[in-house]
Amino acid sequence: MSEIPDPGTCRSSVELQIARVIVVSLEQATVNVRCLRGPVRRGARFNCLRGSVQALDLTLTQAVVYGHRVTELDTGLTAFVTLRGEGVQHLMTGTLASGWQVIEGANPLP
Repeated sequence: MSEIPDPGTCRSSVELQIARVIVVSLEQATVNVRCLRGPVRRGARFNCLRGSVQALDLTLTQAVVYGHRVTELDTGLTAFVTLRGEGVQHLMTGTLASGWQVIEGANPLP
């Protein structure tokens, strides 16, 4: 995995807010998210957990909106997404008191 990013230097073109972690295994998580900056396309890579020094290398492999698989999430949509890669163990369900995590990254090149 690459070097741990400085939280102040994360630059992203896409952002997902973690609402709830549904299932997590060693290298995969199913997560309920809200798209804060999109569109987020299948294949998007997330390498930064806002406000944290934890290293991530996650790829969005699937997004489901209202029971239908979609190839991208527009800003404002909520969805269930599958993320694969290193760092899934750092994803946590948010609360009003603790706040919500935001993962930042970029879409795949066309």
